[in-house]
Amino acid sequence: MATANKNLSSYSTENISNGADFKIGIVVSDWNDHITNRLMDGAITTLLENGVAESNIHIQRVPGAFELPLGAQYFCERTDIDGVITIGVVIQGETRHFDFVCSGTTQGIMDVMLKHNKPVAFCVLTDNHEQQSLDRAGGKHGNKGIEAAAACLQMISNKKKFA
Repeated sequence: MATANKNLSSYSTENISNGADFKIGIVVSDWNDHITNRLMDGAITTLLENGVAESNIHIQRVPGAFELPLGAQYFCERTDIDGVITIGVVIQGETRHFDFVCSGTTQGIMDVMLKHNKPVAFCVLTDNHEQQSLDRAGGKHGNKGIEAAAACLQMISNKKKFA
């Protein structure tokens, strides 16, 4: 495993502008909420540490990972949202359901981002078992929510540079 013994959540603020004027939507899956809540906490902490006002962080919950693209689209349709973070967890089961949910969710999130020309950060864990997800939600491999928030902020900063 490429993540063995590594905390993956460190990031550079070199390419991130102060987020004081950024408005961020966070779409969080209720499925596996004992994990998605940890990811959301990591994302929120990172946004706040980079200057995003708490009042500019908008959170909406959806039933599961498969609904994340539509939730992201709802935020992207708003003119007052600069970027979106999608948070979910899909854990391998005994059927191919995992494959379809992961594929549809991933493609849907990318499609929304490109359709609306807004950053949509991907914080969807797709793991073989629950412990792997816990390890990426504040465990020994860091918190993927931190990484997604940093990516969202960097892409908002990049978009403003292209304008």
